[in-house]
Amino acid sequence: MKNKDNKNNYSREHLAYLKKERNKKITVILSRVLILVAVLGIWEICAQCKVIDPFITSSPSRVCTTIASLYKEGTLFYHIGITLMETMAGFVIAVVLGYAIAVGLWASETMRKVIEPYIVVLNALPKIALGPLIIIWIGTGYDAIIFMTVLVSIIVCIMNMLAGFIAVDKTKLLLMKSMGASKATTLRKLIIPASLPALMNTLKVAVGLAWIGSIMGEYIVSKAGLGYLIVYGGQVFKLDLVMTATFILCALAGGMYGIISLIEKKLNK
Repeated sequence: MKNKDNKNNYSREHLAYLKKERNKKITVILSRVLILVAVLGIWEICAQCKVIDPFITSSPSRVCTTIASLYKEGTLFYHIGITLMETMAGFVIAVVLGYAIAVGLWASETMRKVIEPYIVVLNALPKIALGPLIIIWIGTGYDAIIFMTVLVSIIVCIMNMLAGFIAVDKTKLLLMKSMGASKATTLRKLIIPASLPALMNTLKVAVGLAWIGSIMGEYIVSKAGLGYLIVYGGQVFKLDLVMTATFILCALAGGMYGIISLIEKKLNK
């Protein structure tokens, strides 16, 4: 009844606009699904017709068979759980630590000018080159993989959040200063709320980087996880296993991105 009453309060033009926006969302969702189905369908047909070599490229049916095989062996969710734990731990640490460092750099302009060049250089450093050192420093356990995940993600988190803080409207900053607001008050009342879009963009970027970092870490040192399956599958030429692990990674990364997008919509409302 309430929905009907609300609709009665809208003008005909507004209802038409709402319908148009709803149709746009449906079109976008259907287009995404159709593209995915088309890609998988073409891939399967090409593999079945031997247009491509299924031994090298695998196929959706062979991926499904491999997933079923891993499930029967009882190792599917074990490997997924290991990689998911490493990725989530690295993601949370990188975002929290990166946000805190960005706040510190925003609070001190002198420190920002001193530290910023080093941050840029560290961001350009190929993290995979530090793999042997990470093994020596931290060991060959989960800690090394989580450290690699943080290392890959944290610099971008710092730079994105710092850019978001600096981009806050200068007029509002002057207003807060003229009212005698302290740095802490300005941060709490203006900077943090105003930089919320930057935070959401940082989370979206950090999701991809966290998965890259965890898989890089598993490439270097791991005895379990999706990265381990990819390395093992490549070594013994089980390319179906490689494609299966890659497919699962894409699904998990897409799921994490979707969760962040839902959180962003809720916050925007």
